[in-house]
Amino acid sequence: MLLHLVAEFDLQRDVVPWLAARGWAAALDTSGKSSALYVVNVERNSKIIYTWKGNERNTHIGLYDLQTKQNEHLYMFERDLRIISCSVNNERTLLAVSFRQYTEEERVSRLLQSVSKYLTLLIEIHPINNVRVLKAVDSCVQVQFLYPVEGRNNSTESRLLLVSEDKYIEQFDIHVAEEEYKVVIQNSGQLPRARVADDLIWAQWDMMEQRLFYIVPKESRSTLKCVQFYPDESFNSILESHLDISVNDTQLKLVNFGYDHCQDQDVASKSLNLQVFTSKAGGLCVCCSLASDTPDEIRYSIYFLHKGYNKTFTVSLERTESHQLKEVAFMNLDYYVAAYLPGQFLHLLNIEHPDLLCYSLFLTGEDARIDMLQNCSIQSPLMSTVLDCHVGSMYAVSISDSALLQFLQNSKQDSERLAALHCALLYFQHTEDLEMQIIWWISENLSTCHSFDPIQEFIIASLYCRMCPETHNLDKLLPYTSLLDWIGIIPGVTCATDIISLPVLEFQNSKGFWEKLNSNLESVKYAEPHLHYHSNVLRREWRNLSEEREERRATAYLRNIFENAKKVLSHLDTWDSEERLVPLFQEEDYQQQLLMGLMVAQLKDHLMRHLQYVGKKKIDQIVLDYVANLLNLVHRIMKEVWRRYQLHSCIFCFDERGSTGEFAVFHIMSRILEAANGMCMPLPPGFHTLHFGLGVRCLPLHTLLHYIDTGVLRLTETCVGKLLKDLDDTEKNEKLKFSIVMRLPEALSQKVRQFWNHPINANFIARKYVKLLLEKLGNRQVCIHMKNKIMLM
Repeated sequence: MLLHLVAEFDLQRDVVPWLAARGWAAALDTSGKSSALYVVNVERNSKIIYTWKGNERNTHIGLYDLQTKQNEHLYMFERDLRIISCSVNNERTLLAVSFRQYTEEERVSRLLQSVSKYLTLLIEIHPINNVRVLKAVDSCVQVQFLYPVEGRNNSTESRLLLVSEDKYIEQFDIHVAEEEYKVVIQNSGQLPRARVADDLIWAQWDMMEQRLFYIVPKESRSTLKCVQFYPDESFNSILESHLDISVNDTQLKLVNFGYDHCQDQDVASKSLNLQVFTSKAGGLCVCCSLASDTPDEIRYSIYFLHKGYNKTFTVSLERTESHQLKEVAFMNLDYYVAAYLPGQFLHLLNIEHPDLLCYSLFLTGEDARIDMLQNCSIQSPLMSTVLDCHVGSMYAVSISDSALLQFLQNSKQDSERLAALHCALLYFQHTEDLEMQIIWWISENLSTCHSFDPIQEFIIASLYCRMCPETHNLDKLLPYTSLLDWIGIIPGVTCATDIISLPVLEFQNSKGFWEKLNSNLESVKYAEPHLHYHSNVLRREWRNLSEEREERRATAYLRNIFENAKKVLSHLDTWDSEERLVPLFQEEDYQQQLLMGLMVAQLKDHLMRHLQYVGKKKIDQIVLDYVANLLNLVHRIMKEVWRRYQLHSCIFCFDERGSTGEFAVFHIMSRILEAANGMCMPLPPGFHTLHFGLGVRCLPLHTLLHYIDTGVLRLTETCVGKLLKDLDDTEKNEKLKFSIVMRLPEALSQKVRQFWNHPINANFIARKYVKLLLEKLGNRQVCIHMKNKIMLM
């Protein structure tokens, strides 16, 4: 099971024993299936309100505090009522209750036609005192107190939202005063009220951020709006977005305005199944279940409003017992939105990076099973929290890292591997143990991943995760994946993507979520993919500078490039004795230092174009951290691989053949080199030396020379010099040495040929010297001939 649930609250565990101890539980059905005890609301300050029937069928209202784990009795009605909605203010001095007085049949039988069906009361409960009627109507009413900012415990004012079945919402302002150790309502007449919304067909309350989302139907389209409530008691409409959702329901559907147990049993399956989810990073999604013409298919849409497109998924079901099928339940996990159909599938949709389908997890069978959630009567009152309304339990939901790693190990398709790898790297906080297990998996699965390079994904995603929290908007400028596109499929799932209009925001100097959402929308307007740093220009510049002659390398531009490289190398973490297990050397490597310096310069230019407000000093630090972390990640891979195959630090003993473990490490290093070349990424100092040393120990001569000729292995001064000095001059070694010397670039040859005191080397040097003399003599004769020719003219 990928999702891990921890029960934060359970009626049978946390409430029933408390009721039994006070003699109030005799009328309850101990099987846990009774409607006599159920949850009616979850407040912002971690208070859960519930109701139950007493021994004489009196109706009680209680409160459970998640923080203190204590129950509290709030109020009792001396009659059998059906509580529709209930809310308590932050100071726990006022209680708002909406309930049904009589059913339609009871009104007729008792000749009570003139009595309203529903009653909404405002009750003073500190202590229990006056009761004020807010509404006495024949339409259902939901109530919800607004909550002030955290830490504000004493207030003389409270604000209450009333949501009417007649499709309007209004706010009541309530002023209270303390009189002789009791809190009473000051307003003697009608309470001041303000209309918040009209003509709505759907509404959702965001208790943590005090936001009201609602939908107003307009012909074939619907308009999603949002009202933000502020601590200074003001509110305003802050968002408007057009959705291609046809709303045919005539009944108002409410989300997170408490839970009407009886109503949900009767009509929930016929209502509009739609929820709005937000993320900490400024994501805004609308999740909607759609009708399907085919009985063995489920359809649902996710509107990624912060990205400007909508994805509609059609899932073919494995089992089609229609009497057991219910609609999809949606859960908010911050980084993911979960679409869950019990017994069928669990779809974790990536909110931050929804563009590629391969970064969303689609699970079936045992992986999708959630034992604690076997029905769809669930809500997400808080982020990463679900309330099972049918059972009366609330769970903290998270992705299990152990289950995710197991899923990664067992995955058979690239789409599963990519989704699991991306989740492990970006969803979880990096730990050394998690990184180690991912690296081990990569080392075992390099040949099984066909549509992506797991080393590239590991490095880029890890860099993204480490760097982006440092600075606002950096996540829009750094790459999070090595893939530009993905054309694979997920078996049983089809996806259609449609471009939608961006939401319109109206706010001034708003911080937090709205600022982040606005930033996301701005990046979409300015072609988001082009904002991410890529290595195309870097590759071209590196190639051009690498081919320049020695005499042109001493320019001011290149001096600055190499100065950048020195800063990166000095910025690297000090490797402790354990890390020196991998014999990487701090040696001169012109090509790699050139690439390091170029990456620093170009990444700095890229960030300066878009993050000018951050300042040059901060950007310099970000860039140095980025390139240094990149080198450290390669070193981290090497360290874990070295440790796993139990290699020694003294690997440069060329008179012995390499072990099976050394050959495996050589293969992994070759794939690291391939990944680095694909991303135009620098490697740590000494990487090529170590790679060549392993190649000499592990490969037959013809394969070794082939790798050198094709550029897989690069000859370095350190390794060639050690090879020429340490190997004796047997016939086999002479052949190896001569083959290496023949392939040395001229500049490197002049530095290392002195290490081999052998006639073959002396003959080779002599031949080169004679060739050089002949070239000089030829050039001199050409000059004399041209001079004589000019004199004769």
